[in-house]
Amino acid sequence: MSIVLASGSPRRRELLRMIGLEDFEVAPDYSEEKLPPGLHPDQTVCHIALQKAVNVSDSRSRDDTIIAADTLVYLDGQPLGKPVGKDDAARMLKALSGRRHTVFTGLALLRGDEHTTGAEATDVFFREMSDREILTYIETGEPMDKAGAYGAQGRGAVFIERIEGDFFNVMGLPLCRLTMMLRGFGVKI
Repeated sequence: MSIVLASGSPRRRELLRMIGLEDFEVAPDYSEEKLPPGLHPDQTVCHIALQKAVNVSDSRSRDDTIIAADTLVYLDGQPLGKPVGKDDAARMLKALSGRRHTVFTGLALLRGDEHTTGAEATDVFFREMSDREILTYIETGEPMDKAGAYGAQGRGAVFIERIEGDFFNVMGLPLCRLTMMLRGFGVKI
């Protein structure tokens, strides 16, 4: 039995190691994510996370435990995924400036025919940002592969006034919830 992380995110790998999981394989799912219509945000991220786990399971042993996650930023009920370019990143960051938004991460564990999902929601409050600050931040390249166009664990941290909820959820992997789910799956942490 192997533990498989269905993500190419270096942050998620780092977080798994932080909680004591050293021996795991990485098998990212590169299929296109499609947001299912009509679901609540926590259902949406769980649906996508489970789909990632299922996609990766096709090339894995049925005994492997697959961990998949999906993170989306929601502002005014609308999802903000990863920006498709610099203009899109600027649009997202301007919309987030001086506002509260919610980060949802869905988790899925899959082994054979058994699976479980769970979601975490965290409110993030941004300070007002100037256009210059936004453009300077975008030029670092950091926003380009992150939901909502910012990284709380990087330079984007300077925009965050406060966080209500699980900080690690904002980084893309709610560690408390994941640990409890793994224990329920018989994985010792």
